[in-house]
Amino acid sequence: MSNKMIELAKEQEGVLGIESARNEVGITVSYWNSLEAIKKWKFNIEHSEAREKGEKYLVSKI
Repeated sequence: MSNKMIELAKEQEGVLGIESARNEVGITVSYWNSLEAIKKWKFNIEHSEAREKGEKYLVSKI
């Protein structure tokens, strides 16, 4: 899922860069050139679904 989100983010207008770290649990941080670009990414349907899945996974591990 993370690789898919990285590729999707790279296609979005306004992306400046992406950093990712993985072990048992991972985190990906993206950098954007404007607040508008951030909002578009935040509300991208595929990105929203991926965030929800990640949150459910983390809760299940607690």
